[in-house]
Amino acid sequence: MTVRVLIVDDHPVVRDGIRAMLGTQGDLEVVGEAVSGADAVRLARDLRPDVTLMDLQLPEIDGATAISRIREHDPDAKVIVLTTYDTDGDISRAIDAGAIGYMLKDTGREQLFDAIRAAARGGSALSPAIATRVLSWARADAPDALSGREVEVLGAVAQGMSNKAIAAHLCISQATVKTHLLHIFAKLGVDDRTAAVTVAASRGIIRLGG
Repeated sequence: MTVRVLIVDDHPVVRDGIRAMLGTQGDLEVVGEAVSGADAVRLARDLRPDVTLMDLQLPEIDGATAISRIREHDPDAKVIVLTTYDTDGDISRAIDAGAIGYMLKDTGREQLFDAIRAAARGGSALSPAIATRVLSWARADAPDALSGREVEVLGAVAQGMSNKAIAAHLCISQATVKTHLLHIFAKLGVDDRTAAVTVAASRGIIRLGG
């Protein structure tokens, strides 16, 4: 069985490298390349690849949003995130959007090949470091773990957004934003927004700088 793969990355050198790697495998065929999130959505609909390799940082719309739109059109679409970002916020947002796998770009060739094949069969494909992180979220003994929504709120705070702007962005009330912030402060053991962002970044919960 030949697995048809769509590559989504805005860096030509990265795309060339992935295409060359996959070209060494007789059962993996690159059927298209996208350089933006919007391109990814369009090509996924037109080409119907077996597996899409999706970066997160993309022009126009980001990778997580592109995954969500692809899955809205085709609930069976299989997308593996292939990125350099490994914060809790990036991982949870991609998985919530419908990604079937999450691999880092320093993943070994054979691991990546195996992940693509596993995804094509409908299995999950997580790099070991990401799998460990995801499993830790599921532990019942982690009451201080931030929820997905709390990570979203804190990520917006890190971007300098006000409570009003966060409420509009997430389609929730300002009172709800304040409640989320109180929970975040308690879980992180801090007293203000700046400290929350600093601690969360140091723990790899959110990513600073874009």
